[in-house]
Amino acid sequence: MQVRKVVRVATDRDIVAAREIGKAVARELGFDGVELVVIATAISEVARNIISYAVCGEVEVTEAGNGQRRGIEIVARDHGPGIADVERAMQDGYSTGGGLGLGLPGCRRLVDEFSIDSCTDGGGTTVTMRKWLN
Repeated sequence: MQVRKVVRVATDRDIVAAREIGKAVARELGFDGVELVVIATAISEVARNIISYAVCGEVEVTEAGNGQRRGIEIVARDHGPGIADVERAMQDGYSTGGGLGLGLPGCRRLVDEFSIDSCTDGGGTTVTMRKWLN
């Protein structure tokens, strides 16, 4: 049976809950040590973006596998205004919210697979990340 947890994200407490649930799922799948911290950090970043730019959304954590590898998949979804320039948002130092501009590019470096889909017509943003067990 595949592990699947979904956390609604609308407050700072929800960020903590998403982070803790993500770590618990990752631990159950066999991740440990630094890898747990990496996964929790990536979840914190995408959950923080939901609150900062879209007000609310969700983080879904599931088991990932492709027959040869096993890992964790994290999908962060919102229905906010979308990202006007995804390519630029993925550059270190670019921020529309006054931050350091390291969140999304940092997430991409923390995981093995990273994709982002964003609609500026109110369709929101979906970030999908996968981290594979070694």
